[in-house]
Amino acid sequence: MAGARSRRRIEANYWPGFVDALSSLLLVIIFLLSLFMLTQFFLGQELQGRDTALSRLNSQIAELTDLLQLERANSDDLTSQIANLTATLATAQSDNAELTGQLSGIGTGLAGKDETIAGLQSQLTDAQDLSDEANAQITLLNQQLAALRTQIGALESALEASETRDTESRTQIADLGRRLNLALAQRVQDLSRYRSDFFGRLRQILEGRADVRVVGDRFVFQSEVLFDAGQADIQPGGTPDLDALAAAILQLETEIPPDINWVLRIDGHTDKRPISNARFPSNWELSAARAISVAQYLVTKGVSPNRLVAAGFGEFTPLDPADTDEAYRRNRRIEFKLTEG
Repeated sequence: MAGARSRRRIEANYWPGFVDALSSLLLVIIFLLSLFMLTQFFLGQELQGRDTALSRLNSQIAELTDLLQLERANSDDLTSQIANLTATLATAQSDNAELTGQLSGIGTGLAGKDETIAGLQSQLTDAQDLSDEANAQITLLNQQLAALRTQIGALESALEASETRDTESRTQIADLGRRLNLALAQRVQDLSRYRSDFFGRLRQILEGRADVRVVGDRFVFQSEVLFDAGQADIQPGGTPDLDALAAAILQLETEIPPDINWVLRIDGHTDKRPISNARFPSNWELSAARAISVAQYLVTKGVSPNRLVAAGFGEFTPLDPADTDEAYRRNRRIEFKLTEG
């Protein structure tokens, strides 16, 4: 009989280790999934900022393209005006040549034709003035055309530079995303390692306590360990467990590098039965007050306040939805979670 009892005790002792290994594996998986979602969120924020910059660059490129098309249209108009003035100049020069020929054909014997000669000379002078004016306009238009071509060249250079910046920005965004993913993956790995050490240390300290257990990626203290029913003041019987927790946190603060931003989140939870009194109008106030009491106690033991976050969840995240005393007891709890700040 003694041998049989010994074998049953040995066989029964395998299950806590097996359950602990499965819990640890599940904890790591859930944590990695959470960090992956957080990584994607920060990357999305960064990419959104880059997309905004790209949108501004694309808008500038569109404006430069429209301005370039307008300047090209103006260039075409000036070219057409030059062609018209050239035709006018050619006509004036033809008239000038004709009048000169007419004037030359009139001999010295046409003394009686002085009035005619004077009229022809006046027409010749007018034609010459028109020719000079046309030449001046052509010169001015050529200058404007040269200036316009210079502006078009500058716009084309600006457009090319904008396209180059756009390409460089896209390359920088891709590189930034890659480096951000690598950095976040490294942070996840580092924090996961420290969390594993921290939880392992707490398991050793709190070994054998049925009212302290691991649920997912959190350490869970039943409220009865720390508080009387309906109260938020820590009872003396719960201080040794919090002292051990504080010692583990203080050791953790010396081990995690300063560039890893981490916090210990303290979540207060109640069961679904309502509470209403002057101090706690609802379960939200009670759960928040209990979380704050734990945080304040840890601070008195030397834990840095900037490493603690207290939150109250009331009755809205139960572990067991059943309406039994055992379910109520499980849902009344304080959870500790090591996470990024």
